[in-house]
Amino acid sequence: MTSVSCRKSFDTSNDNEESDSMHQHFLHMKSGGSTMAVTEPKAGLPDTAKLLIGAGGIYTAFLYYGSLQEDVFRYVAADGGKFTEAWLLQVLEALANVVIGFLGMQLNGPTKGIPLKMFGISGAAQVSAKACTSLALANGLSFPVATLAKSGKMAPVMAGSLLLGGASYSVREYLQVAAIIGGTAVVSMGKKKGGSQTNSALGVFYIVLSLALDGVTAGFQKKLKVETAKAGVKPKPYDFMFYTNLFMLLTALPIALGTGQLFGGSAYLIANPEIMTKVMKFAACSAFGQSFIFYTISHFDPLVLSTV
Repeated sequence: MTSVSCRKSFDTSNDNEESDSMHQHFLHMKSGGSTMAVTEPKAGLPDTAKLLIGAGGIYTAFLYYGSLQEDVFRYVAADGGKFTEAWLLQVLEALANVVIGFLGMQLNGPTKGIPLKMFGISGAAQVSAKACTSLALANGLSFPVATLAKSGKMAPVMAGSLLLGGASYSVREYLQVAAIIGGTAVVSMGKKKGGSQTNSALGVFYIVLSLALDGVTAGFQKKLKVETAKAGVKPKPYDFMFYTNLFMLLTALPIALGTGQLFGGSAYLIANPEIMTKVMKFAACSAFGQSFIFYTISHFDPLVLSTV
């Protein structure tokens, strides 16, 4: 994993400040009448360990997740039909994440007083970005091209954080992001050579729209952290996971229902148990991976997450 010294979120800064300014307990020694200062040791994992935990979980889950996503949209039924119901896929994925997020939130204790408006906006933007990626694949964009396009995700994430989230970055961070995007693009293009797949204009449109929505999501995630700090609350990872996916579900469900994908896609899955198994695994991988995504978001800047 490429190391990028990105700006940490104020949540992490607050943690460090609390640890650094930890109060001292003074014990009065009756025998000598002297006062002895005892400093409490720092609590919690260092940032490097937190990042390794987050990145390890994300890579473990989403390498398989990506493979399953490709399998779902390449699947061809006996009658020649293909699965194209991207919004149904988002409903199932968000539902799995809501369940896991709720259970995790109950185990760790929910955080009270969270401002939900920013969760609603970021959740709607995030599920739309994911749906556009799936729609790009469903409309003929090859998986290698989709992967190449998403490798540049850090650029819109940085732009969204700047324009919507009020973030600021150093020249070094801009150069690091450019180097990572360029290097990933070169590797992806090298792997793509020799391929004969064609890509539709509609598929390209959807992947570009997905990248734009990634930027909007990052901007509002950054703004969300500012709003929670102003409210004096610090959401835990499962708070992020539950509320974000709840609003993702509330966005995807009416769209899937209105477009007919909810019932049409469900019928296709029931008629083709093989792809249904892949979709269930896809949703489970997402829930596992998002546990680590929101763990990372709760401790670091959205740009760090996109770099991972």
